[in-house]
Amino acid sequence: QVQLEESGGGLVQAGGSLRLSCAASGNMLYLYNMAWFRQAPGKEREFVATILWSGGSTSYADSVKGRFTISYDNAKNTAYLQMNSLKPEDTAVYFCNAQVYSGEYGDYWGRGTQVTVSS
Repeated sequence: QVQLEESGGGLVQAGGSLRLSCAASGNMLYLYNMAWFRQAPGKEREFVATILWSGGSTSYADSVKGRFTISYDNAKNTAYLQMNSLKPEDTAVYFCNAQVYSGEYGDYWGRGTQVTVSS
């Protein structure tokens, strides 16, 4: 089993910054990628950003390009999401996702961390 634990959410004013962390632990033979998704009240979960563990290639949703940066620390099996110039519409629960091979392919989710941006 693989566990993902998010941290770093909170309340921030518009224009401010937050950094989310997602630490992966457990039986991981190979970590393919980690990603961040978010879900605002009454809306479907949406993709935010992803990073390939091998090579570090990244991809972002158009709504966060230029403001958010995803990165990772290989030694800590931890991904980060640096969020700058936050807007009220960024308010959501942010979920970490990882695709891992641990004897079999698995897709794992964290429990989420709340980000609230006040206007």
